[in-house]
This record gives sequence, structure tokens and C-alpha cells, in this order.
Amino acid sequence: MPATPAWPPGSLPRLFVDTALEEEGEIVIDSAQANYLVRVLRLKAGAQVKLFDDRTGEWLAELAHIGKRDAILRVEGHLRAREESPDLWLCFAPIKKGRIDWLVEKGCELGARRIMPVKTQRTQIGKVKHDKLRAYCIEAAEQCERTALPELANMVPLDTMLKDWPEDRTLFYAAERGGGSFRKALVENDGPAAVLIGPEGGFTEEEDEAIRALRQTAPISLGPRILRADTAAVAAISLWMAGRGDWN
Repeated sequence: MPATPAWPPGSLPRLFVDTALEEEGEIVIDSAQANYLVRVLRLKAGAQVKLFDDRTGEWLAELAHIGKRDAILRVEGHLRAREESPDLWLCFAPIKKGRIDWLVEKGCELGARRIMPVKTQRTQIGKVKHDKLRAYCIEAAEQCERTALPELANMVPLDTMLKDWPEDRTLFYAAERGGGSFRKALVENDGPAAVLIGPEGGFTEEEDEAIRALRQTAPISLGPRILRADTAAVAAISLWMAGRGDWN
């Protein structure tokens, strides 16, 4: 798992714990998280931290006990409820190592509700390391103060995704050629949504035809320049969040 990032001066560290939190409950954190709090941040017993569990929201906790390989946090009070994430999915063809980590991290930071890797004919990665990507989601959520983690789906073939696509969800297809105005598409489609980002090298003609044949597809343009896959993902999510999400 990647190291938890440093925190701005004066702010409390935030940690994700994969267990339901409740007032006056005690949580035993593992050696990695304990090491970060005690040896990296040099916190002492009695120090406060923030916790979130992707279930009940964010809580204030106290570092109650420091052990050799773990630590105990005592939950003191509820700070805020779990957020209701905007109903946007990020569907993308996995790209090479390093850039896929960045893409997933930014998808989480920008507020995507679900992140779905999609296997295409030009996908560069044969297998996605689900646990590693989840770790990047957790790190991003800790840093940007999300109280809900995006659902991280297993990789699916493009044809399977299209076959099983929900009737009520618009698929904003970031087309390299022949896409319409994203602003106009947002006006015309105001329900649950997803953005689809292709691999480096783009979709094949056959894939392009299959995507456009889906009734829920809205082909959109991301401007006059050809963007890298990770840049396109950030641009598309940002535009949707500004137009239909929680940036208003």
C-alpha cells in the first residue's frame, strides 16, 4: 500500500478503517497505520485523528494506546455523515503502470461514485491489480476528505459492458472524432451518467460503432486536441461535475 500523504500544518490526520464506527468504540489499527501515526507523524497517546469507514461518515478519535506493532483508537464523536456522491461512473481502458494509478486517484478525488476498468482491443494491461488500485482510492479519499470510497469494479470486456448497460444511465463517450458539444449533451441528459475513456491509440472502428449503437450513448468532444487517456478522464469528470455534479 502506498504511504499515507503528509498533512497540512494544523490539520488532523485522516485514516480509513474498514469497520463500522460508533461513539466510544475502540479500533485497533494495523502496523502500517500505527507506524505512520507514531513514527512518521510522531503522535503521542492522547492525540486526535479523524476516521471514516465508508459506512457512517467521519468521526473524531483519540490515540488511546500505542503498542509495539499496533495502536488503539478510541472514537469520541461523530463529525459528519457519509457523503452522497454524485451519480457518475468512470469507465476507462487501463493504461500503463503509473498512469493508471494516477487516473484512479484523480477519479476518486474528483468525486466519481464508481470506477470501472474496461478491456478493449487496444488495452495495454491484461490484468488489473484490484487491491493496489483500491489502496490508491483510499489514500486519495483520506487526503481530499471524502467520506465515501468509490466502488471499484472488476475489469470487464467492452462488449460485456455495453450488453449489460443500465437503461437509465447516459454514457458520455469521449470520442476522438465526431463527438458533439459536451455542454449541449449535459443539458439534454440530466440523470445517472458515466464517462467512457478509451485506450492510448483509441477505440477500433468496430468498437466505435458498437459504442455509438448503444441507445444511451452521447458522443462528446473534449476539444480540438487529442488528449492522453488519463488527461481525458480528468477533463470529462471535471466538466460533468461542473455541469451536473456537486461543483455548482
